[in-house]
Amino acid sequence: MTGPLDATDRRIIRATQAGLPLVAQPYHDVARQLDLDADDVMLRMRRMQAAGIIRRIAAVPNHYAIGYTANGMSVWDVDDGEIARLGPLVGALDCVSHCYRRPRHLPLWPYNLFAMVHGRDRDEVAAGVARIAACLGPHARAHDVLFSRRILKKTGLRLAGG
Repeated sequence: MTGPLDATDRRIIRATQAGLPLVAQPYHDVARQLDLDADDVMLRMRRMQAAGIIRRIAAVPNHYAIGYTANGMSVWDVDDGEIARLGPLVGALDCVSHCYRRPRHLPLWPYNLFAMVHGRDRDEVAAGVARIAACLGPHARAHDVLFSRRILKKTGLRLAGG
């Protein structure tokens, strides 16, 4: 996708910016709402995602509502030469909801790999962090766990006027 969004793209974004409908065929539902073809809605959303206008399309659960009240962002100091190989291994662990690389801010912040672990209590999070440590092995020079105190509002792309 090159150039600015057209009017149809903007209508699709406005119709989905609070989330996709929780139905069996959400794109078809959006298409019906906007009097568009479902294939066109899906194609446009794929294009916007490929262009980086939409970063991702995914479920965003409220972990507290489903009983995961201990939520820890584990932060790791991993050799930069190994992070591209090790990051996907950590991200594939079933105890990790998301994993990503971030820049270090030396000398105060040596961590460059972040992996979110959710648990019913801190012991469950600690077990997940131990699994990450085992996965990283000697490549993890240091780590810490930052526990959530409250849930933050999660929102996606928003357009003014809609």
